[in-house]
Amino acid sequence: MTLQKGPVIVITGTPGTGKSTHAQLLAKESPVPLKHINVGEWVKEKSLYEEYDEEWQSYTVDEDKLLDELEPIIAAGGVILDWHTCGVFPERWPDLVVVLRCNHTLIWERLEKRGYPLKKIQENNEAEIMQVVSEEARASYPTEIVVELRSEETEDLESNISRIVEWIQIWKTDHPGDEA
Repeated sequence: MTLQKGPVIVITGTPGTGKSTHAQLLAKESPVPLKHINVGEWVKEKSLYEEYDEEWQSYTVDEDKLLDELEPIIAAGGVILDWHTCGVFPERWPDLVVVLRCNHTLIWERLEKRGYPLKKIQENNEAEIMQVVSEEARASYPTEIVVELRSEETEDLESNISRIVEWIQIWKTDHPGDEA
C-alpha cells in the first residue's frame, strides 16, 4: 500500500453553509499540500452525470463514474472533497468528515442571493432543520472522524480552519513520512 501524501478530508453540509469557502481557505492554510475538489463542479466538468434536472436545476450524478474518477486521487491522499452529501464516499476514504451547520434563516438568505428556485431553497432549508447531512455523516462514518462545526460568521470560518489545521498537525504526527 502506498503512503498517502496527506489526509483525505470531506467538507459537507447543506448548500449555503460555506463548504467551498472553508475548503479553499483550508487548502491555503494547511501544513500539508491539499488538493481541493468541489465535487459538484467536478461532476459538471467531467460529465459524471446521467442527466440535468430542469425543475431542480441540478445534475443527477452517476455515482459509479464519480467514484471511479476519484479513487486514484483519494488513494494518493492530500485531498479535500467539498460536496453537499457525503454518504456516497466509501467509509475507508475519509480521515476526517467536517459537517458545516448554519442557521436555516441564513441559509435561506444565502441561497436566495444565489438565485436558487424557491422549491430548492425550501428543500435545503428543511434539510438543515432536520439535520439531514449531519445524520448521513454519522450513519456513514465512524463517529470519531465526524465533527460538526458552526458556519455562520467570519469568526466561525477562522475558528473552524484553525481547528482543522490543528487536526492536520496531529494527523502528521500520527502518520510520519506520509505527508509530501
